[in-house]
Amino acid sequence: MVLTFKDRTALVTGAGRGIGKAIAETLAAAGVNVICVSKSESSCGAVAEGIRSRGGKATARAVDVADGAAVAEAAAELLAEHEVIDILVNNAGITRDGLMLRMSDGDWQEVIQTNLSSCFYWIKGITRPMTRRRWGRVVNISSVVGLMGNPGQINYSASKAGIFGLTKSLAKELASRSVTCNAVAPGFIETDMTAGLDEDVSREITSRIPLKRLGKPEDIAGMVAYLCSEEAAYVTGQVFTVDGGLVM
Repeated sequence: MVLTFKDRTALVTGAGRGIGKAIAETLAAAGVNVICVSKSESSCGAVAEGIRSRGGKATARAVDVADGAAVAEAAAELLAEHEVIDILVNNAGITRDGLMLRMSDGDWQEVIQTNLSSCFYWIKGITRPMTRRRWGRVVNISSVVGLMGNPGQINYSASKAGIFGLTKSLAKELASRSVTCNAVAPGFIETDMTAGLDEDVSREITSRIPLKRLGKPEDIAGMVAYLCSEEAAYVTGQVFTVDGGLVM
């Protein structure tokens, strides 16, 4: 099936690397005009430049997604430029791992702000024109650890579980305006976050995955592209695990 996009503009957070980069590149390859957002101007700029070098349409914007005021300012400026941003992909995320009894308040707050609050900030800043146009797509990138938990990641797991509730509630609020909202929960994916795993840990994780491999960023990007397309108009409020069968 060839996915359909009718002159759409998308904003992808955390687009400077990993899953976000793959999502931005996949949407751009389908003809979507992509705004690549990350905290690092050089990383999102490089992704946008790469897309343009291949004939796609992309720009870059450096924003600290954990800063609500910065997001509100960026959203207003981008909407003044584009009038409407049809697709919002909330992908930005960080880890600050540690056992709960040793976790600092700062490590808790930083992960919650970046992974969960940022979704709220961008949704609030971007979706109103979608509702006026009666067309829009919001896709929030969560994680399977939000479903099953993970020792040493209480902050990350809580932030990703929170995305499920946000997604389902927003889907009900925006459905009457033909704006859909879904979540994708990746399993263990080959990114910077998993690159630091030692060989024994990586082997143990792979042994629990029925497909016997870590996923690739493109595996997630394909699902996101579908949820952003015209073909997904009747899909909303859902959580899609893309994890090689890890969670069944």
